[in-house]
Amino acid sequence: MQFSQVIGQTQYKQDLRELVQQSRISHALLFAAPEGAGALPLAIAFAQYINCENRSVTDSCGMCPSCVKYAKLQHPDLHFAFPVVTTSSVKSTPVSDNFIAQWREAVLKQPYLNVDMWLETISDDNKQGSIQKEESKEILRKLNLKTYEAEYKVMIIWMTEKMNETCANKLLKILEEPPAKTLFLLISEHPEELMATIISRTQLIRIPKIDNQNMAEKLRSEFSINDADMPTILHNAGGNYLKAVQLLTSDEANEDFYNYFTQLTRFAYAKNLPELTNLSDTLASKFGREKQKSFLEYCLKMFRENFILNYKKPEIVYLYKTEKDFSEKFHPFINERNISALTKIVNEAHYHIERNGSAKIIFFDLCLKLIVQLRK
Repeated sequence: MQFSQVIGQTQYKQDLRELVQQSRISHALLFAAPEGAGALPLAIAFAQYINCENRSVTDSCGMCPSCVKYAKLQHPDLHFAFPVVTTSSVKSTPVSDNFIAQWREAVLKQPYLNVDMWLETISDDNKQGSIQKEESKEILRKLNLKTYEAEYKVMIIWMTEKMNETCANKLLKILEEPPAKTLFLLISEHPEELMATIISRTQLIRIPKIDNQNMAEKLRSEFSINDADMPTILHNAGGNYLKAVQLLTSDEANEDFYNYFTQLTRFAYAKNLPELTNLSDTLASKFGREKQKSFLEYCLKMFRENFILNYKKPEIVYLYKTEKDFSEKFHPFINERNISALTKIVNEAHYHIERNGSAKIIFFDLCLKLIVQLRK
């Protein structure tokens, strides 16, 4: 992957190129970036640039033997660690190498993938992936070997916050004093969840969301988009390229979220406990945890947009046609008396889902609280 394939992030590409050109490459970089901002493709492009045999001032050549292997994610001196789960075929404690073929295929298909997409690729179960202590043993083993071809051995650890404490502690020494010509590239969407001892051993690079101009250019090059729809897509994507793609391609998932939101609010306002119970069970069983979190984020978006609509500011409301039609009657129920509480209870549900709480209980509790708030 080359820098030219990374959407936007012009300043950060330049900063990374200068590290190489000025021979100031740190042994461990931590890319902290929100989902869909491009930390993974940026890290891969940086590693390819370092080991390119004919790099230019602006990018790797893309043609030398090293670049060809990097393009396939098959360079012998490029290593990955990422969250994994037990599956029907991998029942013992899994490590990344058990899934490396699926990983390469998934990243080459969509370099901006998120955890939900990745875990759905390797397992149908409702499990949250992790990076466990056995992974640290594999990392140590690989990095203590000599390089095969490249100048640098590169270890990319994706979603570093999924690393458990035992694994993290085992890597502290090698992070502080790695073998010569060894480069760690850590990627995290939630760096605040990392151990302070990990952060202190890295050079932190905060990657922002993708700006609207570069996002729009990329979307126009890949999709047929009406200019009138572009502001709504950009607003709802919020600098997340993956979300923008999903909004343009995953009509079924978007329709599901809309349908469940309308049911949730209507049943709550009607105090229809039997239907709310059934809906809670459906949301808990139909979606995995990542999609449950996405649905709650969709609820937050709908509450926010309807609150703005209630304040007679339609020019800054970003809703699709079906959402607008529903909101014409719904928006009076979202007002200054309940918007803060609605935001709080949905965020609390998101927090508990993220921490493996019982989805049935969490969604039913949300339903009960909505009954109170929607009648204010």
